[in-house]
Amino acid sequence: MFSITSKRSIFFAISGVVILLGLLSLVTFGRLRLGIEFSSGSLMRISFGEEVAQEDLKDELISLGYTNAIIQSTLGGDFYIRTETLSDDDKLLLKSSLEERFGKLQETEFSTVSPMIASETARNAAIAVAVAAIGILLYVTWAFHRMPNPFRYGICAIIALIHDTLVTLGIFSILASFLGWEVNLMFITGILAVIGYSINNTVVIFDRIRENLAEGTSTDFEVVVNNSLIETISRSLNTSLTTLIVVVALLLFVGASILNFAVVLLIGIIAGTYSSLFIAPLLLTTWERKRRGKSLTLTKT
Repeated sequence: MFSITSKRSIFFAISGVVILLGLLSLVTFGRLRLGIEFSSGSLMRISFGEEVAQEDLKDELISLGYTNAIIQSTLGGDFYIRTETLSDDDKLLLKSSLEERFGKLQETEFSTVSPMIASETARNAAIAVAVAAIGILLYVTWAFHRMPNPFRYGICAIIALIHDTLVTLGIFSILASFLGWEVNLMFITGILAVIGYSINNTVVIFDRIRENLAEGTSTDFEVVVNNSLIETISRSLNTSLTTLIVVVALLLFVGASILNFAVVLLIGIIAGTYSSLFIAPLLLTTWERKRRGKSLTLTKT
């Protein structure tokens, strides 16, 4: 039988390289830009009757004094324009100036967020992620409370979730540096969805490990973990594949309104499947190896 557990250093190295590339992206291209929900300002979605190049629109906004404006184009040809907070008069003047330069335009969306609301939103998002992590740690620990050292299962699951978040954040930062994406509420929603999806996969594998330990299929913990992974890998991959098909459909056909959510899900599901199979259970094996030594022989009670 193929030994997955014996290749754990390779799997850990792959994750390390991907995370390192993401961190280098953050350092090289600068920090991720925060969306309007977290940093205040105004966001306008417009479309033009004639085709307009994004660079031309950027140059026009700079000439109008909006030097820090952020522009994001959609697959449908619309543009999201993010600026400092606009009053009603400022918005009307901006629209009339753009129409004078590029022809008739249509505004399909406009929103403004104050600094106070942006700060509160950022705080609530951080609390939501922290509560989710603590809740998962407690749940996994309770679910495996009959196992020796159940807290280790929870810690390994949380480490896998941190892995998923770092991988998603890193790859997203690389894409965002070229495509002008921002971290918004859809991004946070996607991260929370990835956390829930990933922990489900991890718990399924941990549960199979528990069943095999209870059945006494082997006294070698590493063999038990490896057998459990072999037994669950096809289920995990098939489930992830069907979910990815739905996410790709969302990405292609729903549009820019949930672009960040769909991209984060796409990256996160792949990272979560990988961590559920090759990070969380292999960390558990490594932890057990260090505690018991190279034998990993379980003492029967």
